[in-house]
Amino acid sequence: MKTKKNIVLIGMPAVGKSTVGNLLAQKIGFNFIDSDDLIQSKEQKTLSRIISEKGLEKFLQIEESHIVDISCENHVIATGGSVVYSHKAMEHLSKISTIIYLSIHLDNLLTRLSNMTSRGVAFRPGQKVEDLYKERTPLYDTYCDIKIDCHSMTAKQVAEQAAASFS
Repeated sequence: MKTKKNIVLIGMPAVGKSTVGNLLAQKIGFNFIDSDDLIQSKEQKTLSRIISEKGLEKFLQIEESHIVDISCENHVIATGGSVVYSHKAMEHLSKISTIIYLSIHLDNLLTRLSNMTSRGVAFRPGQKVEDLYKERTPLYDTYCDIKIDCHSMTAKQVAEQAAASFS
């Protein structure tokens, strides 16, 4: 299946995209990009600060603009969980990458994702983790080329499965 030159990891916040992405990149000899780090570096602000100062919609526009500017080969790219709200960003990523959805069960997510605000999770006022999960999981399913159920696996096992799926 190695038709695209990058691997993009999508999924809910706290699923382990950055951890798995680093492990996967090392395993297959790719470089690693965390799109959240990229945004924070270019904007010179934390995600939570961007969201609190500019609002959710502006943050999503900022995220989209940085994602569509990514141009690379032989990279593993861990995205923010909200990237799937942008069809334009996902179209761009699908042209340059194989997209792997790291899926997690809601009960596991609830134990991992304690404070959405401090993590810089893009959510509307009053939205709960359960709401985000119901809203985003169909989008992740729509955009992915490969889906990995991370429920009972370690990050290393997920990276190994992703590497096997990509080769």
